[in-house]
Amino acid sequence: MTRIVVENGCLFFFTDMASAPAQQPTLTVEQTRVVLSEVIQAFSVPDNAARMEEARESACNDMGKMLQLVLPVATQIQQEVIKSYGFNNEGEGVLKFARLVKMYETQDPEIAAMSAKLKSLLLPPLSTPPIGGAIPAS
Repeated sequence: MTRIVVENGCLFFFTDMASAPAQQPTLTVEQTRVVLSEVIQAFSVPDNAARMEEARESACNDMGKMLQLVLPVATQIQQEVIKSYGFNNEGEGVLKFARLVKMYETQDPEIAAMSAKLKSLLLPPLSTPPIGGAIPAS
C-alpha cells in the first residue's frame, strides 16, 4: 500500500511493508543537527542533485506530479543518510526523523533554520496571490 503523509510541512511518499514495528531512535539536539546537516548535504551530491532536477523537470511544478515524482526521490535520498543513525530504511524512518526534527525546532534555532532549508529543497516555492486578490466570502 502506498501512502502520502504530510508531516512538519513536508510531504512524504512511502510504501508500507509488512514488518515488525521498529523502535524510534533517540537522538540528542547535537546529533539531530549533524544528521540534518548530512541530509541537506546529500541533496548536493551530484548524482542526487541530478535525480532531483530530473524529477522536478518532469513534474513541471504540478503538485500532483511533485508527489508522484519528486517526493519519492527526496525520500530515498533522506533514507540513505538516516538509516546509518538507526532509522529504518522505509518511508516510516523518514517520517520519524521529521517528527524528531519538528520536536527540536522549537528548542534550537539552528535546527529550525536547517529544517526550513530542507523544506525549501523538497517543495517548490509557493506563489502568493496578487495584492487585492482576496477570495470572496461565500
